[in-house]
Amino acid sequence: MRVVVALGGNALVTPGKEIEYAGPAHVGRAAESVAALARSHELVVTHGNGPQVGLLALQSEAYDPGHPTPLDVLGAESEGMIGYLLERELRSRIPDRDVATLLTQVEVRPDDEAFLRPTKPIGPTYTEEAAQRLSRKRGWQVAPNSHGWRRVVPSPRPVTILESDTIRLLMDHGIVVVCAGGGGIPVLVDEWGGIRGAEGVVDKDATAALLGRVVGADALLLLTDVAGVMEGWGTADARLVDRMTVEEALAFPAPEGSMGPKLRACAEFVSSSGGFAAIGALEDGVEVLEGRRGTRIAAD
Repeated sequence: MRVVVALGGNALVTPGKEIEYAGPAHVGRAAESVAALARSHELVVTHGNGPQVGLLALQSEAYDPGHPTPLDVLGAESEGMIGYLLERELRSRIPDRDVATLLTQVEVRPDDEAFLRPTKPIGPTYTEEAAQRLSRKRGWQVAPNSHGWRRVVPSPRPVTILESDTIRLLMDHGIVVVCAGGGGIPVLVDEWGGIRGAEGVVDKDATAALLGRVVGADALLLLTDVAGVMEGWGTADARLVDRMTVEEALAFPAPEGSMGPKLRACAEFVSSSGGFAAIGALEDGVEVLEGRRGTRIAAD
């Protein structure tokens, strides 16, 4: 089976410590799950980068406060950093498989409404007072989440993965490909084919769905820090929803900052590919793919 495995950026750090670049223990845990899948399936692996790109942005601000590094460059740095860590850990666990990390440019539209309404949280969590102070000092936009306040940046939808042919070529030769990290490096392509960076962080779940269609995947697997889609999340009556149709996934009342984009990505992949999608805990990768854990989204 050909599978796209998308690892949540928050699953690669210690909960509550978004300031970490990517905790080695958590990367190792992710690699264990991915390696178990790679022993039986063709894989392309992608990952989130919200905590990590936020950390790189803070480092850039500290070095030269008046000239912050553009977000597309920070996205490329996070792709290389997390990709290296994942590739290193995967090669240690599946020495008989080649693994390659590919910096991946993803085209976005200049008129995407996301550029007018930043929603993607990056970096550490602050108190409201600290967040508002940083907003005034650095010109950030900030917003509350379930744990506090974070910086938010534009999260445009992906249009085209520029390295699509290269990804398919590598997979066709049996290579486990780590690519499109953090949704890919956001770029704008003009009518003459000229490329320039865009100031944002691409919707990573939408990129994972697009990646699945590009490589002809049978399944899209979103592995994160929760057991799956929960009905009544945060209440004493919360329960796991183990099966959903596309229509149910699109109608489910999920928060925009967490499960909402994942359910839309799953629905898009299933509708366009004829395959299935699943959401579950990082350590349960094989069981989630096989339908024994997590939430599976299918056509019927």
